[in-house]
Amino acid sequence: MLVLDRDLQRGCRSVAPTKAAGAPQICVVFATRGRPSLLGQAVAAIERQTCRPASIIVSCPSPDDAAPVLGRPDVTVLCEATGLAAQRNVALRQVARDTDIVVFFDDDFLPRADWLECVAETFARHPDIGAVTGDVIADGIKGPGLSVAEAEALIAGAPAEARHWMVDSYVPYGCNMAFRWSVISDHRFDERLVLYGWLEDRDFGAALERNGARIVKISSAVGVHMGVKSGRVSGRKLGYSQVVNPLYLYRKGNMPLGAVADHLFRNIASNLGRAFRPEPYVDRRGRLYGNLRAMGDILRGSIEPERAGNL
Repeated sequence: MLVLDRDLQRGCRSVAPTKAAGAPQICVVFATRGRPSLLGQAVAAIERQTCRPASIIVSCPSPDDAAPVLGRPDVTVLCEATGLAAQRNVALRQVARDTDIVVFFDDDFLPRADWLECVAETFARHPDIGAVTGDVIADGIKGPGLSVAEAEALIAGAPAEARHWMVDSYVPYGCNMAFRWSVISDHRFDERLVLYGWLEDRDFGAALERNGARIVKISSAVGVHMGVKSGRVSGRKLGYSQVVNPLYLYRKGNMPLGAVADHLFRNIASNLGRAFRPEPYVDRRGRLYGNLRAMGDILRGSIEPERAGNL
C-alpha cells in the first residue's frame, strides 16, 4: 500500500553532522568479504551523513577484508564468521544495549548524505514501524554494475520530491535496511542461508512482520546500489540458492507460494534463455547448472540451503 505521509512532506531537515542531545543511537553494520577498497569508500560515505551514527561495526572473515578501517577507534571490526547471515549475526551480538536503530548497508551501497537522518525521523514519527528500507534509485546488480562516480552523479541528480511517500508491507532490501533495535534484539538471520544469503532479507523481514512489526519503504532515504561484481559467489552456488532458498522460505512460512513460483520462473527462465549468449558479467551456465542440481535434490526430497556451499 502506498501512503503519502503528511509528516514527511517537508522532507528531512538539513543539520550539521554532530550528535545532538536526545539524538537516536544508531549502529551501522557492514558485512563484507574480499572488497576492502569498497568498504573504505562505504565507511567514508557514513562520515558524510548529516546524522552521524553512534557506532560502526564491520563483520568480515579476515582482517584483510577491513584493512582501510583497522585501528580506527570509531569502527569495531569482527572477524568471526563467513557468509552474509552469519556475519550479520556476529555483528548483532555486539550491538550496544542502548542502541535505538540498527542499519545494514552493503559495502557497495552509496546512501545520500541524509539517509540516516530520514530513517531516524521516520522511526521517531511512527512508533509502530519496525523496519525501513530506502528508495534505491539505481541498482547496478541488474546490469554490469556502477562506479562510485556514477553513483554519486545519480544521487546528485535525484530530484527533490515535493511529496514523500511511504509503502507498507514492503520486503526489506538487504543493501539498505534499518531496524528498530527493540524489535530485532532477540531475532537473528537464518544461517542455513549460506554464502551470499539469497533472500535472507525477505526471510528476516517476514519473521518480524509475522510478529506484528510494520515494515515500510520510504522515498526520502535515497541511495544507489552499485552492484559491484567482485567478491560474489560462484554461479553454480548462486544458482542452487535461487531454487532451494525460496522453497525453504515457503516451508518456513516466510514466503507465499505465488512469490516462490514467480521467483523460480524468472530466475530459471533467465538462466536458460541466456545460457548460450550470456552477459559478460553473469555466469549464466553456472547458475543454470546450480538450478538443475537444486531441482534434482528437491525431487529426491531434500531442501537444504547449506548444500550450496558444497558445489
